[in-house]
Amino acid sequence: MAALISVIVVTLLVATTCGGASACERCARQGKAAYSPSLSPLPHGDGVCGYGAMAAEINGGFLAAGGPRQHRGGLGCGRCFQVRCRDAKLCSGEGVRVVLTDFHRSNRTDFLLGGPAFAGLAKPGMAHELKRLDAVSVEYRRIPCDYKDKNLSILVEEQSKLPSNLVVKFLYQGGQTDIVAVDVAQVGSSDWRFMTRVYGPVWSTDRAPTGPLQFRAVVTGGYDGKWVWAEQEVLPADWQPGQVYDTGIRIADVAREGCQGCAKLDWK
Repeated sequence: MAALISVIVVTLLVATTCGGASACERCARQGKAAYSPSLSPLPHGDGVCGYGAMAAEINGGFLAAGGPRQHRGGLGCGRCFQVRCRDAKLCSGEGVRVVLTDFHRSNRTDFLLGGPAFAGLAKPGMAHELKRLDAVSVEYRRIPCDYKDKNLSILVEEQSKLPSNLVVKFLYQGGQTDIVAVDVAQVGSSDWRFMTRVYGPVWSTDRAPTGPLQFRAVVTGGYDGKWVWAEQEVLPADWQPGQVYDTGIRIADVAREGCQGCAKLDWK
């Protein structure tokens, strides 16, 4: 009988004040952005966020590597930002929307932008002049992602080993949400086993059940709460390291716009 139900529990925790970083990140901030001469801002090969070649397929190639403040030890992987340059002579007023797919270690800049994204900051015909600058002053804010046909996915990391050692990385998370807890169970079982965060989007357990697996997660983001689930298994019984599995889940950003006490910009 194919009634295998895979449930991912998404609980959006309540943020009561703007002292919470997750709420305030939707407000505008100021910083610096630099240009990456490569087509994709992945200076570390596949990138520490694990998107690899898949990065070029998302968001039209408008990608960014984040500095320590944005990357947050991997928690920022998959976040989406609207970034615009503050140089009125060279830059457009709208800016670009980028997905954070990697980390860069400089404390001097908040973002390292790939060619398409950096050029998108400029007014028509001014991209060449903008690229001559070492870094540009920018305003940015965190926004919901639009991954088109991509659902929340799980990459089984190479160090995983059947039957019980499981390390997973979450991809296409949703932009304004953060996964803060993950459990795993055999499909149809109520024996949930917690996973431990290794870093950022990577979670592990040495007690993974056998058989097809279901997951549940607690996700923070904004002021409202919402349960989300999918009626399908996530990992098959013979899951394989290096493979990406579609959960069938889209974590919608249902948080209210803005937050109390934050300075906001008019993004026209």
